[in-house]
This record gives sequence, structure tokens and C-alpha cells, in this order.
Amino acid sequence: MSSVKQLIYGTIIHSLSLDKLHIIKNGLLGVDGNGKIVSLQEDVETEKLDSILEDLAEDSKFIRLSKWQFIMPGFIDTHTHAPQYANAGTGMDLPLLEWLDKYTFPLEQSFSSIEFAAKVYPRFVSHLLRNGTTTAVYYATIHLESSKYLAETVKGSGQRGFIGKVNMDRNSPEYYIENCNDSVLHTEEFVKYVLDLDAGQNLVQPIVTPRFAITCSEKLMIALADIAAKHDVPIQSHLSENTSEIAFVSKLFPDIKDYTSVYDHHRLLNHKTIMAHGVHLTNDERDLLKQRNVGISHCPNSNLALRSGVCNVRQLLRDGIKVGLGTDISGGGSKTILDAMRSASTASRVIAMRDGNEDHLKLSELVFLATMGGAELVNLQDIIGNFEVGKDFDALLIDPCAEGSPIDIFDIDDIGRVFEKFIFLGDDRNIIDVFVKGRRVSGI
Repeated sequence: MSSVKQLIYGTIIHSLSLDKLHIIKNGLLGVDGNGKIVSLQEDVETEKLDSILEDLAEDSKFIRLSKWQFIMPGFIDTHTHAPQYANAGTGMDLPLLEWLDKYTFPLEQSFSSIEFAAKVYPRFVSHLLRNGTTTAVYYATIHLESSKYLAETVKGSGQRGFIGKVNMDRNSPEYYIENCNDSVLHTEEFVKYVLDLDAGQNLVQPIVTPRFAITCSEKLMIALADIAAKHDVPIQSHLSENTSEIAFVSKLFPDIKDYTSVYDHHRLLNHKTIMAHGVHLTNDERDLLKQRNVGISHCPNSNLALRSGVCNVRQLLRDGIKVGLGTDISGGGSKTILDAMRSASTASRVIAMRDGNEDHLKLSELVFLATMGGAELVNLQDIIGNFEVGKDFDALLIDPCAEGSPIDIFDIDDIGRVFEKFIFLGDDRNIIDVFVKGRRVSGI
């Protein structure tokens, strides 16, 4: 086992599909020096383990998990606004468009100052990692330099991230708006900067970010689509979050069929596109998203907090649309994907009670959305999301018995029940180690 640099023995839990949560007891997982999973064995007896350890290279690390500890894949946050972290937990009294004008745009303008960005971005990235988010899809602001700073911060933290400089050239406050030509030039510069910053490490990538159709002219959207195609980078925006937003888009584009078609008309929909929310999609819009292989980032906490609506995730999945989870700070108040999973469970139960013919999301589905579903949205399903051999080791070491743990374990419990308790009761106190590409990037 000379290629193995880390060997982990104990309970290993990951998603193989929406309906299959695989719990491996006495599992043995090997990681090489490049952070790739090179072996995964099940039901390894202690006697066999001893002989395996004898063959382990001297410079390799061996981790033996205790009875209730387990490892699971890192969480993937497919939609969050880094600058809005300064507002998290405040301003929950207004619906979306009014909320943007009163709270969000004034805050985001503050990021014209690198000094202000330096007070927020490092803290937010650190908190995400501490809460188990190994991959995050970020919105920054319209400001080029502070957007670069966010990319640098994510890279320096060791987190896997997609960073977007926001674009807005109309229907925005006078103090927070761009000239279309400047927006295009700065986005081109930003994309090149982040590509150079990553230097082939495949950890930090740029993502082209028209905020939403309301704040982007046709000229700007077309230019952004050209940039994304030229550099083969992903795209993110917002879609069908709020009924007032949908009505506004309809007035702006009276000759285009619907909100989703607006983006399609401007060549912004493809397999690398992530659209946040998708709460009020029509049948035709869902068909179009499926045809373009667009992913939806489900942000249930935000949808409820801003009174936007309740997204029918079961319908999206049934239609074959990719779905992941997002915290949507600061529309959502929590920085952890654990909260997004719990809110997604609640939202699905509301749909089930309201419609009567839908089933709520089960544990296996929630875990899939938080890991493999997110990996599919960022087109890294062959690299992260579970522990298949050949993938990168992006993982969390969970201890349900950690000091101060909110989880109690009783004689009736087994590891399956304890895992479920972590998903619905656990928090950062239970996350002992966080690994990205085999490297420990956070932990107690």
C-alpha cells in the first residue's frame, strides 16, 4: 500500500443514488498523496486490518474511528452570497424586491472597499468550512477588485469554490449599478484572473454571474454568454423565485414566452448553468430546463424567510432536472447545509400536505441533494460527491459524541439512527475534521 498516504477505518456513509444511502461498517478507505481515493473496502475484520497496517508506508497516516464516529462526503452549497454574510440574521421583514432595495444593495455597495471586504470574506469562508461546506458557489458583488479578493480568500482557505463577479446594468440603484461595457470588460478580466489563480489545481473556478434578468440588459446578457462560451466556464443566476419578480420580467420581455425562455433566448442556459430557486416554474419551463440540462439550486430557508413560495423539489426530480441545495445567505439566515437539508425536508412536507399526492423528501434524498446533487450541479460528479474510487477525498469526520454535542445516544440506537440524528440535530460541534482533496482544511 505504498501509494496510500491516509487510511481511515470505521463507518463510512455516502450516497450512491437518490434512494440509496450506503452505510459501510468496518470500512477501510485509502487516499493517495494527491488526495484521491484509491481504495474502499467493506467489512474489514480487525485481524485483516493488522496485516494491512504492516504494509502501510511509514509516512502514511492511519485514522481509526470510534464506535459512533463516521465519515461522509463534504457538503456542497450551490448558492450563496458572500457579501450578504454581514446581513445574515437581519432584515427578514420584506419580500424579495423590497428586501434587495432596502437591505441588500446598500450592503453590497460597501464592497467597493477592499478593507470592508477583508472584514467579511475571510470570516464567511472560514465559517462555511467549519460547518462542513467543502464546495461553495459564491456570488460576490459588481466590484472587480473585491471579487478578486474573494477568489483569493477561497483559494487560500483550501476550499473548493466557484466565484462570480455580479453583473447589473439596469433597474438598479444609482449608487450600485454598472455601465454595460465596463461590466463586460471587468467580467472578462475577472474570469481570466481566477483561471490564472487556480493554475490547473481545479479548486477555484470563475462562474459568469448575471444577477437576474431584471438587472441585466439584453446586450449585457448576450456578452456574458459569449464570455462563458469563450472560456468554457459555468453560469449562475436567479430564476422564478418570487411572483413579483416574474411579473417584472414579463413586462421587460413582453415578446418572450416566459422567464426561463428569457435566459434561453440570450444563450445563458446549458449544462453548466445553475439557476437558484425555480419556485414557480411552469410545465414548459421545466421541460426547457431539462432539455438544456440546467441545474436548480433549492434554497428553502430563503424561500420561506422572504415569503417567496415553496419549491416542489419532488416535481423537479420527477422531471429529470438536476437539484442541489443552497443556503442563499442572507435571504437564508443559516450558513450550514445541514439547515438547508432540514428546511428542504420541511418544505417538502408542506407540499405533501398541500397537494396530497406528493411524498416528502426522505433522508437518503436529502443527503444526495447535499452531496451528489450539488456535485452534479457544478459538473464535478466524477470528482466529488461520494467516496467512489478515483474521486477526490472531500470529506467530513463526524463525532456525534463530541464535547457539547446536541445529540444524545441511547441503547436503542444503531449507526443508521445516529447518522439521522446528526442530519436533523447535529451542528459544527460534531464536525471534527474537514478535508478537501485529501487535505485537512478545518476542524476542532
